[in-house]
Order: sequence, then C-alpha cells, then structure tokens
Amino acid sequence: MAIDGQKADKLRGFLRELSPQARAMLLAELERNEQGGGLPGSDLIIRELRNVGRDDAPAASPVRSAADRDENAARQFFAFLEPFFVDDEPDRVHEGRLPRAAAATMWEWICRDLLPDDANAYADNAIRLMHAGDQGKAAQAAHAFQDRVAQTIEKTLVASQTDEKARRKLAHQIGTPRALEDVRQLVAILKTRDVLAALAGKLPSKIRNLSDDQIASFTAFVDSTAGKHRQVYTMGLVLLLSRLSAPWQLIRVAIKAADSDQPTRIGETPYAPAVSIVLSDVERLVRELETDLQRGQAMAQPSLLKDIHDAARGLRTELDLSGDTPWGRRLAAIRSQLAVTLRPDIESAPGRVRRMLRVRSNKEIVPGSVLDASDVAETEALLGFVGQCRNYANELAINEMTMRAYSEVQNYLETHVEQLLEGLRTSVKTDRSYRQSQFDAAARFCAKIFGQEYAETLVKAGEVAVANERKVAAKA
Repeated sequence: MAIDGQKADKLRGFLRELSPQARAMLLAELERNEQGGGLPGSDLIIRELRNVGRDDAPAASPVRSAADRDENAARQFFAFLEPFFVDDEPDRVHEGRLPRAAAATMWEWICRDLLPDDANAYADNAIRLMHAGDQGKAAQAAHAFQDRVAQTIEKTLVASQTDEKARRKLAHQIGTPRALEDVRQLVAILKTRDVLAALAGKLPSKIRNLSDDQIASFTAFVDSTAGKHRQVYTMGLVLLLSRLSAPWQLIRVAIKAADSDQPTRIGETPYAPAVSIVLSDVERLVRELETDLQRGQAMAQPSLLKDIHDAARGLRTELDLSGDTPWGRRLAAIRSQLAVTLRPDIESAPGRVRRMLRVRSNKEIVPGSVLDASDVAETEALLGFVGQCRNYANELAINEMTMRAYSEVQNYLETHVEQLLEGLRTSVKTDRSYRQSQFDAAARFCAKIFGQEYAETLVKAGEVAVANERKVAAKA
C-alpha cells in the first residue's frame, strides 16, 4: 500500500501518541491477522509501529529488558480485549467499551497494588512461553491470570461498597478518570470471555452490510447464553460493532429485536444499548473531526466526514425519531455540535480565495514574488472539503452556511478568472511570476468547484495567453 510523506508523518504522529503498551497490543493484533491473510494496509502500519518502537528505544539495559517483559505480558493480557477498546478521551462514556488510554494505567495498578506477586509470576511465565514459541500455553496463562484478576477486582469492589474512604483510595490507586467504572467494565468483559470468544468465532471477520440472517444468527446465540451472562447482550453488541464496516448498522439488531423502529418499543428489549453505543461512537467521530480541524488535518482524511454523515442518515432513516425522545435529542445535539465545529472553516473559504486571487496593481506586487505554495494547497484542500460538506449538507444540518460559502466562491471565480487571465496577458517581467501563480491557483480552485475539464480548459487559455505575449515581445 503506497503512502505519501505527509500521510506517513501523520501516521507516525498518531502512533507516537499511543502508550508503548497500546502500540505493542496493536502490533500483536495486526501480526496475528497477518497470519490469516491480513487486512488492507496492515503491512504499512506494522512497519511504522516497528519503526516508532525502534526510534523510541533507549540503549539496551536490564531495566529495558524488564520493561519489555512487562509490555509483552500486558499485550498478551489485553489481546482479547482489543475489540472492546475505544480510541477516545478516557473520561468519555462508551457503553460496553474501555478507553484504550486506560489500559496501561489499569495494568500498572494490577501489577503494583492488586496482585503484584501474581502479576510478576504471570509475566515471567508468559514471556518464557512466548520465547519458546508456545503461543497456545501463553494464551492459557493469560486466561488464568485474567480470571484471577476478575475475581480479585470483584472482591475489592464489594469490600469498598460501604466504605467511602476505601472507594476514594481505590479510585486514586487505579488512576483513570472513571476508575471504578473502568474496572467494572474490565471484569464484565473478562467474565464473559469464553462466551464472547465463541461468538467471535461465529461472526465474519468483516461485515459490509448487516443482513437479517446475520442478525438472526447473532441474536439466537446471545439469547441462548444470556441466562448465565446477562451482560453478554451489551458485550456481544460491542463485539459485533468491531466487525461492521458501517458501525451505525448495529442499530438494526435493536430494531429487529423489537420488530419496530419506535424508540419506546426498542427500549424494552435487551438490545436497546445498540442505539446508545452507535450514538456514542458518532459523538466520538465528531470530536475527532473537531480535533483534526484544529490541527489542520481534516482535509487529509475526508472519509471521516462521510462516516459521520452516513451514521446520522442511518439513525434518522431507520429509527423513528420524530417525537421528543432522548435518542432524538441526542442526535439533534450531535448535528448542532457538528455545525458549530464546521462553521469557521466553511465560512473562511470565500475570504481565503478572495485574498489570494484579488487582482493587484503592479505597485502592490513585489518583483519576482509568487503566492505561497502551502497556502495555495491548503485553500485547494479546503475547497474540496467545503464541496464534500455541500454533498452532505442536508443530513448534517449545515445546508445554509455551506451553500452560501460555496456560492460566494463560485461567483468570485466566475467574475475574476477573466481578469486574472487578462492580467497574465499584459504582465511584464516584474509582475509575471506573481500573476502566473495567481492564475495557476485559480485553475486549481476551479477544478474543485467546476470540475477538472473546466480547469484544463482554463489552463490551456493561460498557456495561449503566455505564448501570444511572448510572440509580441519577440517581435518588439
């Protein structure tokens, strides 16, 4: 899978923000998938993970060896939980899921406070088995330690129920923003591990379109095991979510279980958490988009906006949210927040185009100067992003602002391209490079607004104008 330098730098930056334990777990999961044929692009991510690991690694020492042992032991311990991790701020609530950022902190608590002796023995045993190439026994060792951890956490939580001071101390020791909720979630996943593993074996590795037959197979299995493990409803939904190409389709399970698209009917079924899980995921995507916009990275991955649009459309079309319901209000808040997030960039587009393409007199142009190339590229990307927003405007509640900004850019280009072309025809040595750079930028912007064919025609007109001007200069 080819990747340009900018995308590679972005990928490295993202990977460096992960903790060493998270990177190790991600690498292990990708390497495991590679043995089964792999996923598109996984070879690239594996290579970058290894490169980041080498870049971060200090000189070899006994301390580093101990750290390697702990990281590998943690990776083995958390491998099963990978589908239940969510890449979001650790204080955000995701039903049935754990913040990935909390994994390293919880592992430190387990090793330091909860079961230090058992954790040390497990780490030694697991690493010995992995070095021996016995992955099966290493996994068994991890399962045994997981069971021990789950039992001990349950006892610890019960012991602190009636002691507020003990609860505060426990939360402080765990160290995550939602400490007690996080370890309860960890216990819930570990206690249903074997059932979830059986369910995972029945699910396709990737589901592009969740069908009625697949939903029936899923619910039949979950219903048959829920007598012993009531939490398998939520855990099973999260596991299914991890296999969906379009995660919003998870709501179809709840709709099918209720045989209705009415929120009140769906809320009466054990599969109702599907809707909250999807809404939380859309909220996460909006926050991710907001962060990317602040960093100037949103234009580089327009698929994120499409994912938000598709999810919002799926929720609105497959659920009846016409009444005043908590889910309806939540979706309305998401769309409102998205409009607030997108407004500054969308509304800045016309001004950026005007600033760059304004026809200037010779006195205003520094001889030999040109438009800043990065500024041109950023504006071009912004126009492409505004165009994408225009395609999704109705669903994302940004129709008015997007149409206004798009129309302003269209009108400006239509009325000023001819002036830029005339300026290029009549340019002299001192201002020619600047006027050429303006005209080239206009052609790139027109490609985003009017299409590539229009832009190519414009470029040819510019070439003719320059050629004619040179002929006149040569005759003179």
